[in-house]
Amino acid sequence: MTDEKFVRDRITGLRLKKGVSEYKMSYDLGHSRGYVYNISSGKALPPMKEFFAICDYFGITPAQFFDEGNDCPNLISEALEGLKRLEESDVLLVLEVINRLKK
Repeated sequence: MTDEKFVRDRITGLRLKKGVSEYKMSYDLGHSRGYVYNISSGKALPPMKEFFAICDYFGITPAQFFDEGNDCPNLISEALEGLKRLEESDVLLVLEVINRLKK
């Protein structure tokens, strides 16, 4: 998969998960209605400043954006933040549940 295609597909996937239209996302980011369409269709790529704004829009970091194996980066972030506030014994319980679910 080319890097440009990955960026387009990732933005589209995250947008669909968030449940917003291309028009709404464009408007929310302060652009004309066709802004996200142009990215999704391959006519344009966002400049770096806009890429950071897109990551903020989805509530993720750039590293999470490029993590191909992470289909729900904002949920993973939220889970990690929650885990950080737990005592070690509770983290071990959560890990046990995760391992059981993976089987």
